[in-house]
Amino acid sequence: MSHMPESRTAPLVDPFGRAVTYLRVSVTDRCDFRCVYCMAEDMTFLPKRDVLSLEELDRLCSAFIAQGVRKLRLTGGEPLVRKNIMSLIRSISRHLDSGDLEELTLTTNGSQLARHAAELVACGVRRVNVSVDTLDPVKFKAITRWGDLAKVQEGIRAAQAAGLKVKINAVALKGVNEHEFDDMIRWAHGDGMDLTLIETMPLGEIEPDRVDQYLPLAEVRQRLGERWSLVDIPYKTGGPARYVEIRETGGRLGFITPLTHNFCESCNRVRVTCTGTLYMCLGQEDAADLRTALRASESDGPLQAAIVEAISRKPKGHDFIIDRRAGRPAVSRHMSVTGG
Repeated sequence: MSHMPESRTAPLVDPFGRAVTYLRVSVTDRCDFRCVYCMAEDMTFLPKRDVLSLEELDRLCSAFIAQGVRKLRLTGGEPLVRKNIMSLIRSISRHLDSGDLEELTLTTNGSQLARHAAELVACGVRRVNVSVDTLDPVKFKAITRWGDLAKVQEGIRAAQAAGLKVKINAVALKGVNEHEFDDMIRWAHGDGMDLTLIETMPLGEIEPDRVDQYLPLAEVRQRLGERWSLVDIPYKTGGPARYVEIRETGGRLGFITPLTHNFCESCNRVRVTCTGTLYMCLGQEDAADLRTALRASESDGPLQAAIVEAISRKPKGHDFIIDRRAGRPAVSRHMSVTGG
């Protein structure tokens, strides 16, 4: 991909004085799984013309990097099912070489990792997050609808063999995996991987039992604390997880609690969908269209201006609550749209 030299501009600061240094970009809405809390089984995907081309995604990421973004996470859908995704990752890696970008990483379901791990490392990717909600193959198939746990575990082993650090993300689901967390800790920490538990979020019209599957992590933490020694640590990766160290394993366990603990004060991130829509907050509907600015001009001027305008509207926090009376999600779009 050929590019004009990028010039640094003023860093992005929101109305509350928070610098936006972390960008999550969904590179596709498609996925080879259909996880029950993320997608409907019969998802209708976006027409190709609506989705940003790899060239446009590169321009968009580069514009944010020129405005002070230091950490870039690629998400989906499943980012590694996007055709020719490695050409985008190779191109963006120039910002790692120049020192303008500190970290390039991705969140993946692991199904394609065995194929791409070595090249990801060659492009400067140092760690990946892999979503695994259960270690029971039958349950895994039920949660993901189409996924194969053995293939994901093979991908994780390939990633580690290639030199990638792997962190496991698990969504805590009441009545589904709540009795597996001890086993997941032993598995992840036994293989040198951090584990992060995530509260289910009220996004998208998915299944009616979503409210019943809501499991507060405060409760999980209390239960885990009866069996393990959990030590609070100041460790941060730039995201919203709060970490403890488990004394018995020496490994880290993270908690992401958007519902019971608002982590908004220190929010340094924004998300862009694969159609070029910028969400200033995962838990708000307010958004900005960057695709029009991208397609309006060869120059990045309109795009940079659209980004600055949008960041000036970044809210102080989100209003995530699962409304048990109405049984409605707080935000109507599917999780797969904003990539987590």
